[in-house]
Amino acid sequence: MDNNAPMVVKIHDVNIDKDYINWIEELKSRYRSAQIKAAVKVNAEKLRFNWELGRDLVIRKAEERWGSGVVEQVSLDLQAAFPESKGFSASNLWRMKQWYQFFCDDTEKLAQVARELQAPDYQNARKLAHAVRENLHTANNQNDVIDFPEILACIPWGHHIEIIAKCKSIDEAVFYINKTISENWSRAVLQRCLKADLYHNSGSAVTNFSQMLPSPQSDLAQAITKDNYDFGFVELPRNYIEEQLEDELEKHLTRFLLELGTGFAFVGRQKEIVIAGVTRRIDLLFFHIPLNCYIVVELKVVPFQPEFAGKLNFYVNAVDDLLKTPEQNPTIGLLICSDKNDTNVQYAFKGITTPIGVASYDNVRIREIQDQLPSVEELTRRIRLLEEQLSKKK
Repeated sequence: MDNNAPMVVKIHDVNIDKDYINWIEELKSRYRSAQIKAAVKVNAEKLRFNWELGRDLVIRKAEERWGSGVVEQVSLDLQAAFPESKGFSASNLWRMKQWYQFFCDDTEKLAQVARELQAPDYQNARKLAHAVRENLHTANNQNDVIDFPEILACIPWGHHIEIIAKCKSIDEAVFYINKTISENWSRAVLQRCLKADLYHNSGSAVTNFSQMLPSPQSDLAQAITKDNYDFGFVELPRNYIEEQLEDELEKHLTRFLLELGTGFAFVGRQKEIVIAGVTRRIDLLFFHIPLNCYIVVELKVVPFQPEFAGKLNFYVNAVDDLLKTPEQNPTIGLLICSDKNDTNVQYAFKGITTPIGVASYDNVRIREIQDQLPSVEELTRRIRLLEEQLSKKK
């Protein structure tokens, strides 16, 4: 007999029917819910402790009272008392102090945030600002003290560390806290959004990303598109054509990539794709590494026209079918025109099911002297004549 075999207990007089099975599933669901609530409660209490420790370091003026090494000493004392607990390193204690100071240094700004954030998507942000403002009271030593705002317990400590390390204002921090809560961002997603500067770039270009892409990909896609691109590094003749603009962008590819933003990898210009036996060429094709998707860029040296959206949609579908692998995310289309009317763009988007955006460009430098120089055709003709003359001499 195998002593390691699991023991099977047979219970008699049990009628396992559909109702019993449903009840057991309900019990399992309740227990999982209880586990989650317990974890959230534990996280909330740990965050409260972090907040109050940071607050103590501030209002007790610990460094002035006990010396510059007091934070390191507190760290050693807490680690000795609770060796099984993590999070008592000196660097983490400094972060707790920074966390508290970040929110309490400008309580007027928090009040302003509460007044200004009116859109439904910012309910959590308003709660945060309101909670911090309402919890403000003046202690006997005349130091402003802020009790722990419960809304901060909705995201983990690691997220808070990332936010206060990267954000320059309470407005920006509230934006990322709200997004983390509403979109259920992981720490990795939060880091990518912070790196993409989603707060400053979100919603700039006219796109349909929020309707055609899942979150958080839609947010990241929005973050990498600008309403207007600065082509100040490009120099062209008057009445230039698209081919000349492409030439200049390719010539200054490094500058162009910097203007597009981080994460873009250049795939090719006039990328050839064959559809139904006909060769088509995409102006510029990129791959965005954080988004893990192709980005089709079409250039127009004239203002936006509705038919441009249809052509871009055609190319995005083609890249999805012919180039994209199953592991990659849906291809994104970006049309960059000399100018655009947002209303026209929004009407053109209706009925289109691929993720596309429209932006404009400006600041192209015009070469006035170009008018006095021979045209490209004239130069080509002269070179051909010179080659013929040299050939005859041989």
